[in-house]
Amino acid sequence: MGHLYLVPTPVGNLEDMTLRAIRILQEADLILAEDTRTSGKLLHHYQITTPMQSHHMHNEHHTVAKWVEKLQEGKTIALITDAGTPAISDPGFLLTRACVQANIKVECLPGATAFVPALVQSGLPNERFVFEGFLPEKKGRQTRWLQLATETRTLILYVSPHKIVKTLEEVVQYFGPERPVSLSREISKLHEETLRGTATEVLAITQQRTLKGEMVLVIGGNNPKGE
Repeated sequence: MGHLYLVPTPVGNLEDMTLRAIRILQEADLILAEDTRTSGKLLHHYQITTPMQSHHMHNEHHTVAKWVEKLQEGKTIALITDAGTPAISDPGFLLTRACVQANIKVECLPGATAFVPALVQSGLPNERFVFEGFLPEKKGRQTRWLQLATETRTLILYVSPHKIVKTLEEVVQYFGPERPVSLSREISKLHEETLRGTATEVLAITQQRTLKGEMVLVIGGNNPKGE
């Protein structure tokens, strides 16, 4: 049996790559990458010459069986995504599940993921939290907001730049204008920024500026007593 490694890659700053991650990518027989062009820049930076093939949300359903077969033949495969830890709002779950079912060894290296620094630096309670990833685009979105409105734990969402204004408007609508939020963008990059305040205050900023970069929205839990 082979070995599947899930290898986190930097969400921005290339210095966040761990020494172990570099070694695993160098020693693997094959690297599966979400976007070979994006990952190619990372591999070039660290002089990693391991063969690479694409593995993304549009083809993973059709290729899982092939990669499981390679692993059963004894190959070592490293799976990476464009940024962060595989399978966290990124490809990786389907192959991981298939390997577990086939008794193939799976190992996820510790490393970069966007929501952890965003949560910690938000200043909001982080002993308990709910990670929601990306909310549904249309169908089920309102239902999910209504379900989350009474959640007392801190909420974490991934939001694309062109949806941040709409998302904050929905926070105001479903959670109320005074709900505390923290919006982090461009984490670990040159223009990293975190905006903190009430939902109304942060919404006003996003309406006045054109914010770029992938974003993590941290929302304080429902706390009627203000504790």
